[in-house]
This record gives sequence, C-alpha cells and structure tokens, in this order.
Amino acid sequence: MKISDKKLYSNNFQIYSLQKKVFPSEKVGQVNPPKFEKCEDMANLTYLNDASVFHNLEVRFKAKMIYTYSGLFCVVVNPYKRFPIYTETVVKMYVGKRRNEVPPHLWAISETAYRNMLINTKNQSMLITGESGAGKTENTKKVITYLALVAASGKKQAKKVSLEDQIVATNPILESYGNAKTSRNDNSSRFGKFIRIHFTTAGKLTGCDIESYLLEKSRITEQQEVERSYHIFYQMLQPFVPDLKAKCLLTDDIYDYSYVSQGKVTVSSIDDNEELEFTDNAFDVIGFNFEEKWNCYKLTAAVMTMGEMKFKQKGRDDQAEPDDMYFSNKVAELMGVNPDEMMKAFCKPKIKVGTEWVTKGQTCEQVILPSNYFFMKIQKVSTTFIFIFCLFARHH
Repeated sequence: MKISDKKLYSNNFQIYSLQKKVFPSEKVGQVNPPKFEKCEDMANLTYLNDASVFHNLEVRFKAKMIYTYSGLFCVVVNPYKRFPIYTETVVKMYVGKRRNEVPPHLWAISETAYRNMLINTKNQSMLITGESGAGKTENTKKVITYLALVAASGKKQAKKVSLEDQIVATNPILESYGNAKTSRNDNSSRFGKFIRIHFTTAGKLTGCDIESYLLEKSRITEQQEVERSYHIFYQMLQPFVPDLKAKCLLTDDIYDYSYVSQGKVTVSSIDDNEELEFTDNAFDVIGFNFEEKWNCYKLTAAVMTMGEMKFKQKGRDDQAEPDDMYFSNKVAELMGVNPDEMMKAFCKPKIKVGTEWVTKGQTCEQVILPSNYFFMKIQKVSTTFIFIFCLFARHH
C-alpha cells in the first residue's frame, strides 16, 4: 500500500488531496535508512531494488553529482551541460588515490586501472557502454585526456608537439569523420571503436592505436528529416580555412549537394566553423603534412560531389553511360584521376571471375552504389593513419 498526494493550487495556498493507492506487494520495495541518502556506492545499500537505485541516482544528479558507483561499475547520468570537474586541478585530486579516498568519478576508475597495470604488470580494460546520448564519446575522451596527463613522457619541448598532445588531437578528426547528429544525440558516434593505449614499464605513454567497427555507411548518402550526415561535410563550407572551398571546388550552398542535405544541415549545439578550426589544427598537431591534409579535404569534397554525377541509359540497353560530365570532372580532379577512366570504372567495372578479369555492365542504379562505400574507405584510412602515426611517432 502506498499513499500518494495530488497538489491543487489556489492563490497562495497549496491544498493536498490525499488519495489511497494499492500496489501488489511484489512491486513495493523497502526504503533505505536516511544514512544511505546520496550513497556513493549503491552496492552498500541495505535494500537494493529498482526504486532505491533510481532514487539514489536522482538525488545525486540533482546535487550535480553525476558519477555513482555500483560495485565495480561507475554509473554516469548525462547532464547535457558542462561541469567544471575535468580540469587539471581535479586531475591532481585523483592521481595516486584509491577509489574510496575521493568522490566517485570516471577518473577514479581510470586511475585504478592505470595503477593496477603498473603494479600487476598486466593489461587493463575499460568498457564504456550505454544507449545513444548516454555520454560514451565524451567519457572516452575524458579517459584519454586523463591518461595523457598522468602518464606524460616528460617535459614538453617548446617547438615540438608531444606524443600526449598528438593522442588527444585524434579526437577532433575522429569525430568529424565518424560522428553525426541523430534524433537523440547531436554528436553521436556512428562507429564502434576499440582503443589501445601503450605504456612503457615505467608507466609513460608510448603511443596508441584503434580498431574501428561498423561505420554507418548509409548515412553518407541518406539521412532522416531530423538527422544529419557526418560533421566534416558541413565543416567543409565554413570560412575558417579561407581557400578550402576554392581548392575543393565547392559552392557556398550545402543544398547543392544532395548526398548531405536531405535532413538537418545545422545543429544549434555545434559551431561548425569552430569545429573546422579544431579539425584543421588537429591535422597539424598529429603531423599531417600540407599535401596529406589537403588530400583528406579533397577526397571528402569528392564524396559530397559524387551525388551530383549524372548517368543515362544507353539506348535500349540497361547499360549506364556518363551524361553531363561537369560534376564528374570535378570529382576526378579532386581525386587526382583521369575522368574518362574513372567513369569507365563506374559504368563498366572489372571483376575477377576465377583466374580472369572480365568487364561487368552496370545499370544507372548500380553505378550510384559504389560512391556510398567510398567514404568508409576514407574514414578507415584516416583513422588507421592517425593511430599508426601515434604508435610510431617516437621513431619519425
């Protein structure tokens, strides 16, 4: 049995109308003693049930305490706003401390894993999981930032970018090429990733690498009305890099590119020009030279422009052939290939049958499909290059 109240408002008075409600006994949970209010570790609760867990998370969240332990797990409630709990001052609070000596925090978990690695000389793993919008991407970045700070390899040289800075700088590029707005999250990672960070026996950073999984290819060419394609496409039309649009043969209007303008083209919580600044600077920090960086931009622009390439049916055959070559020439120039050979590869690709190569005819619908997979190759090559560079940065 449970008594609930209903508020009725009249001028300056609040009148409570008591109403009796009856619940099955199996749906009623025990209330924990007051000493467990805002409990830091829910494994210590006297009565552990759904209601007590949700209540504890709620009261802590309202007190701006978004991290709560549950045994070995750390439960995070996304506040969808910036809290000042990720500064270097806060890092110093957690360095060398046991988990029970400091308030619950993602960095306490990171510190525990780091110390266990050093003491036990065994690899450690952290699993960051949750539904869309739960904060997986942001918390992953916070873990990398913490480890980059506590495991710094030494004093930074004035004119040389440190390995720690290079590892942290991978985030803007990965987000630009792998994150997008969805109906539930403005900055949703559209691929899974397994990140390995490497240390010396003394606990100093030596590099990192990444395995990426299941990039959402369909988003490149199709978006729902309330969603958006990958951030990099919208950054390409921003003014931070003055000659970006001219060199990449782009116009000023995103709606000129059908692949990336089927849904939202702006996001209120994201400044695309500022994000372009972060992306461009990250290329420099990681060590991309001028040509490599511009090759990434040009290939990205080529993907956008592919949606405007025109094909037509050849006579009464189903065979596709180029129609207007205006956009095809642009794509070929951006990719650095011969336009006629490129269109031949689209319309009549060669496939291997047994031990021989044969030419395969394509319909207009079939010709359009390859560009849908092209961006995956760019993203795969980009992420692989970034993290392989970090892994071997000391040797270059």
